[in-house]
Amino acid sequence: QTPERNGVEPEQQSQRRNYEPEPQSSEPNRTESEPDVLEKAQARIAQLEDGWRRTAAELDNFRKRCAKDLVRAREQERVRTTAAWLPVVDNLERALEHASSDPDQIIEGVRAVYQQALSVLADLGFPRRDDTGKVFDPALHEAVGTIANKELVPGTVAHVVRPGYGPDDEILRPAAVVVATRSD
Repeated sequence: QTPERNGVEPEQQSQRRNYEPEPQSSEPNRTESEPDVLEKAQARIAQLEDGWRRTAAELDNFRKRCAKDLVRAREQERVRTTAAWLPVVDNLERALEHASSDPDQIIEGVRAVYQQALSVLADLGFPRRDDTGKVFDPALHEAVGTIANKELVPGTVAHVVRPGYGPDDEILRPAAVVVATRSD
């Protein structure tokens, strides 16, 4: 192109060429040789593989530690639960030792042991449920029969055959109940 076409005088073009950046260093531009690059890449790969292997080993150790902790926690809970029942067993043994004495005292002793057992269940987080008169809920109750009665509200628990244990959100055993129905 001619200088007139791009609107720049020839003198200005030569000045622009003088302002182009020069290489920063006076040394010749040196590129790394292929063997150096290869060695660095192999060293980096070895470093990354080592890090990966160490991380995998740490994860494996963590899994093993968690498994041991779980076994230990289960054992501790088993021991705690068993220890909670020992006084109940002790009191039953005492009741059996006095089986030949007054029957009224034996009945009183068995009732005391029964209350103690209920207390242990409640302390373990599974209190006995009193569901008589409550609305039947299949998540909390197991219907074993029905009864037609004008005095009872249909769909409510008329009678508990076998009590249930545990709070609403964690039932150990549902209550076996007789459910009230409409009387015809």
